[in-house]
Amino acid sequence: MGNLIDIKQLSSSGISRQDVAKMLQDRNPTYSLPQPFYNDPQLFQIDMEEIYCKEWLFVGLTCELPVKGNFITIDIGNNPIIVVRNQHNEIQAFHNVCRHRGSKVCLQPKGKVAKLVCPYHQWTYELDGQLIFAGTEMGDDFCKSNFSLKPVHVKTAGGYIFISLAETPPEIAPFLKDLADYLEPYDLDNAKVAVESNIVEKANWKLVIENNRECYHCNGSHPELLNSLLEWDDTTDPRASDSFKAHVARKEADWEAEKIPYKHVSHGLRNRIVRMPLMEGTVSMTMDGKQGCKKLMGRIKNPDLGSMRILHLPNSWNHAMGDHLIAFIVTPLSPQETLVTTKWLVHKDAVEGVDYNVENLRKVWDATNAQDRKLAEDNQLGINSMAYEPGPYSKTYEFGVINFVDWYSESMLNHLGTQNAE
Repeated sequence: MGNLIDIKQLSSSGISRQDVAKMLQDRNPTYSLPQPFYNDPQLFQIDMEEIYCKEWLFVGLTCELPVKGNFITIDIGNNPIIVVRNQHNEIQAFHNVCRHRGSKVCLQPKGKVAKLVCPYHQWTYELDGQLIFAGTEMGDDFCKSNFSLKPVHVKTAGGYIFISLAETPPEIAPFLKDLADYLEPYDLDNAKVAVESNIVEKANWKLVIENNRECYHCNGSHPELLNSLLEWDDTTDPRASDSFKAHVARKEADWEAEKIPYKHVSHGLRNRIVRMPLMEGTVSMTMDGKQGCKKLMGRIKNPDLGSMRILHLPNSWNHAMGDHLIAFIVTPLSPQETLVTTKWLVHKDAVEGVDYNVENLRKVWDATNAQDRKLAEDNQLGINSMAYEPGPYSKTYEFGVINFVDWYSESMLNHLGTQNAE
């Protein structure tokens, strides 16, 4: 119980960056994290400043910004961000903060505008962030060029959009090159979001990610998902049977013939792309395992592509099939609240009610998301107890969780080491 007493002492005095570093340096790497990492308000703020404001975040898709003036908005903690396709057909990102008195400029989650106009005093910005109108009230010596919207780093690859609020973001180019290659068959510039869901889980964001990174719980919790999903990520998994390995070999031959990338790639613990077959006789993550959309994506001819699983830490996992792609975005809201956004993408020419039925398309993951929310929330309630202490992960079933917690710990210590601790 000594460890718990130490944590209580930390909580009563406020957790500093030195405290966070010390807990991570002292942790058992095969055990869950100490309690404050999952529920402490000060540690949550450090998470937002050192992880979410310094790492690359997946925020949306290029097909959501098809023409100039289309925009989406995102909140990263206290930082509202706008991502827009500018007048030069380029995707840019800015702090969604007027340079006059700080009001949010774009108030809607998405839309299309000719210019970016602050609703407070009508300061007007070009789509590339340049201030073009502030009225005559600012005086003759006012220089508009000094008051452009503040830019945010943005990169795109294969139809995915990433932003970083860091002054100098981490290296990501090698992953983006692989991502573009692996998403090429899907032609996501010519896709569309068929439907989107947003749910708030009353759990810390790390619990949401941890739950996703293992299928130890799947048999007891996800009957709809297991109609099609095979839980293994690799034929080297010690649980993998000979029949599973043969199944993978057959599918790899099919993918090779169609020039569909499938070899596993990873970039440290942060990024991973894995293509694995679905259950024999199924081609998509639907209730019956049949195509959810009759029109296949991009250049794809064979619907039986299994599921290409894309991991991007800290905030996204994805499943790409022949007929549709599902993208997930994790956004922390508070120490014990997390927004989970799910987007189902289909070919842009697919017709709702003809090529796909929205209810059928989303049913498996609506059920899975609801089940995962309950699991994460119950996990949070137990962690909040005075009885909680870090517990052991299964090295066989929960290696993905171990990898995530290792990445989080290494990233946090790295970021903390680049500044003066407070």
